[in-house]
Amino acid sequence: MKSITVTDYNKKKDKYTLLDVRELNEVAFAQINPHTNIPMGIIPVKYEELNKESPIVIMCHTGVRSAAVCRFLEPLGYDVTNLEGGINAWSQQVDLAVPR
Repeated sequence: MKSITVTDYNKKKDKYTLLDVRELNEVAFAQINPHTNIPMGIIPVKYEELNKESPIVIMCHTGVRSAAVCRFLEPLGYDVTNLEGGINAWSQQVDLAVPR
């Protein structure tokens, strides 16, 4: 499984679709824009809405849920990369204004 640090993602973010797999209340509290939100629990029924032609960076709070979603989507032919440390790392290393 591929992964990318938040600082590297920040430099290349225009090359990816960002998929946030956190719950709606988590996204309402803190987010990275632009993003697409599909909570992890409904990925199995909504994954076909994602573009297989576009590389996708998947994020959650710390990187655990997003890693699981990467493992689900990769065998289905999606070009996925896990965002290391998730929004937690983003708020510490890239944008301190994003709440933790």
